[in-house]
Amino acid sequence: MNTPKQLGFHFPAEFAPHTATWLSWPHKEASWPGKIDTIFPVYAEFIKHVAEGELVNINVANDAMKQFALAHLEKVGADLKKINFFLNPTNDAWCRDHGPAFLIQPTEKKKMIVDWGYNAWGGKYPPFDLDDVIPTLIAKHYNIPVVHPGIVMEGGSVEFNGKGTLLTTRACLLNPNRNPHLNQAQIEEYLSNYYGVNHILWLGDGIIGDDTDGHIDDLTRFANSDTVVTIVEENKSDENYEILQDNLKELNTLRLENGKQLNIVELPMPKAVIYEDQRLPASYANFYIANKYVVVPTFRDKNDDKALGILQSCFPDRQVIGLDSTDIIWGLGSFHCLSQQEPAV
Repeated sequence: MNTPKQLGFHFPAEFAPHTATWLSWPHKEASWPGKIDTIFPVYAEFIKHVAEGELVNINVANDAMKQFALAHLEKVGADLKKINFFLNPTNDAWCRDHGPAFLIQPTEKKKMIVDWGYNAWGGKYPPFDLDDVIPTLIAKHYNIPVVHPGIVMEGGSVEFNGKGTLLTTRACLLNPNRNPHLNQAQIEEYLSNYYGVNHILWLGDGIIGDDTDGHIDDLTRFANSDTVVTIVEENKSDENYEILQDNLKELNTLRLENGKQLNIVELPMPKAVIYEDQRLPASYANFYIANKYVVVPTFRDKNDDKALGILQSCFPDRQVIGLDSTDIIWGLGSFHCLSQQEPAV
């Protein structure tokens, strides 16, 4: 059987036009212990902004969850005509990782979904059976092809420049809790065949507090086909300092599919966000690129405005806005982790 790549399909860059954004409405209290009620106002604001430029499709468990969501969305004045609900029950809210990976075939204007295996970041947070089937449910609803590579892969672990290059981390994809039977070359083959890329770049470790074992979306992101924004820690005594310096050095050695060096834009880090004695993975890199806005997590920090200014210079065609992620980050993720784009074809 032909692979998606052989059929001319590829996973577009996030900055390419979207048809919609997919979300799974948060409901798992264990993901935000003692704090889940505090996240809904800002989550609804996020949806409101995204819906100004594209459809928003939200997975919910039942009508009661839909009504609860609608009440929050009405409160912030979201355009409900742009918001659709799908009765697809989930275990958790992290749609970047369990949601549909849409590929497009531009010449024939076709879409397909890749349904990677999902094991809640190496089996850390069972159960995950409902999350694992979400992509196939969405493919059935759309009546489009779905392929099952048969290995574990999370959307937050991969970044795309839309020209054939994929960026990821060894810390996550080579972790034995994901696909222990595969080596780096074998994983590259899956990435190439099922994401339709030709060129794979590897970085090292993720940030402290990241329970995903080093997702790229907290670390280094493509702003366009040859530019990345990458976080750096200015405080030499911070435990992220060396990790991020090593990451920066490695980025400088990498080359794109055309042999060119990356344009590297440095993004500051907020000071450590600690809650209940736990360092949380607060990073300005966990932004989401929607059609109209780039939505950036902020942390009531002196570097918030600096980060927003840097990102605005990287996305001249979109408005960059900050939304307070201080409560959301207690769930160990932010706006990018919560969302998955559906590309236009």
